[in-house]
Amino acid sequence: MSSTNAARPAAAPAAGAQASVAAAGSGPMLAVLLVALFMAQFDFFVVNVAAPAVSRDLHAGPVMLELIVGGYAFAYASGLITGGRLGDLYGYRRLYLAGMVAFAAASLLCGIAQEPWQLVAARLLQGFTAALMVPQVLATITATFPPERRPKALAWFGVAGGLGSLSANILGALMLDADLWGLGWRVIFLVNVLVAAVTVPLALRHLPVLTPPRRQRLDPLGALGVAAALALLLVPLSMGGNSGWPAWTWICMVLSLPVGALTLRWQWVLRERGGSPVLDLSLLRVRSYTSGVVAGAAFLAYFASFMFALSQFLQVGRGYSPLHAGLVVTSSAVMFSASALVSFRIVPRYGLKVVVAGGLLTALGLLALVVQLAVSGADLPVAGIVIALMLAGAGNGAVLPQLIGASLVAVKPQQAGVGAGVLNTAQQFGSSAGVSIVGAVFYAIAGPAVMTGGTSGASYARAMQSAALIDIALVAVVTVLMAYNKRASDRIKAAR
Repeated sequence: MSSTNAARPAAAPAAGAQASVAAAGSGPMLAVLLVALFMAQFDFFVVNVAAPAVSRDLHAGPVMLELIVGGYAFAYASGLITGGRLGDLYGYRRLYLAGMVAFAAASLLCGIAQEPWQLVAARLLQGFTAALMVPQVLATITATFPPERRPKALAWFGVAGGLGSLSANILGALMLDADLWGLGWRVIFLVNVLVAAVTVPLALRHLPVLTPPRRQRLDPLGALGVAAALALLLVPLSMGGNSGWPAWTWICMVLSLPVGALTLRWQWVLRERGGSPVLDLSLLRVRSYTSGVVAGAAFLAYFASFMFALSQFLQVGRGYSPLHAGLVVTSSAVMFSASALVSFRIVPRYGLKVVVAGGLLTALGLLALVVQLAVSGADLPVAGIVIALMLAGAGNGAVLPQLIGASLVAVKPQQAGVGAGVLNTAQQFGSSAGVSIVGAVFYAIAGPAVMTGGTSGASYARAMQSAALIDIALVAVVTVLMAYNKRASDRIKAAR
């Protein structure tokens, strides 16, 4: 069935869901939904903090450590589109619950792993299960919240995702430092079991039951093609930098192009036959959606790469402990949250100009850090770092939630799952690509001290400066895309 034909059957459930949200109150439902996003983002980043402890305890070598850290990212990104499509076909509530339970089980396996390969396998499973539950968050918001209430919900979505990413450093470091119940690094995984045990009953009570359109079959060939194309890109990007970019990484990335092209061709053929492709290509004709997806990928490439470089600079270049570095980053998290919650109030009046202003503020914060590094090098005062992070954090909070809103404002309720899946996939791909590319530049400039554990502060300062300059360019891409997206801005204003 094509997306056009599917529109009529889905309209009634969406309208009913909006009525139920208005009657029962959207707060509890939104809180339950955002738990899944926070968990997925937190586990994406927290392993970076625990990696040294994992390496010591399990005797994991560099390759295994890369797979423990990057395996989750690959599995998560490669499964998001299929997870979103499954939600469209079988119901967002059902997939959310299944994903949450499976994520808790995978986290338990991570927490009891005794060998490196066991932890790698559990992390892959954890990523796939996260890909089941996370697309249902945006999909449920899009399908159930009426236009006038959606901006606030999306602002909270941005807050939850940003805090999940930013708090991983500080909360992960606190849990490791406290050595809760003598579990060491295992507690960062086992805590997910407790969170899921509380969340699942609440989800059963508060999440609406949305009846999907007439039952359609999943497109397994399309799902396999999407996963294969993403794998051929993400695995080399995740592992190539530390491996010195051997030949297999370039071969895989080249092969991703024909695999991706063949997958898209199959999606078009299946749609013409009246089937149900895993990718809804009609979304690509929606300008606000396509520009939002590209801008989201660019923004997450900046965000993830900047946090990676900053962690290296603070912990190795300046010798901070993980807890000390996390406390410095907290300033950015606080400003991110405040800005995200304030920005949605002024979007009705100014539209995507808010995003443009946020992008400029982010760039200003990064530029302030670049200038300080150029003047003071590794000896710049910590107050200067905090001020720069506060400026960037405030800009980030104005950008990310509104990027999501701009992407999904014209997406039909029956397309919400796959639309959210593609958007999240683009963002995860941007994160992986950003860390890989900017990380390679960072390591090249920092020099041999990085690989040997040396503490050449000056080289780390130069590497951080170069990474921030690249990130300024990525933020500029986001700002330009949103500045020229007049149509999306008008739609957001009209929806309020």
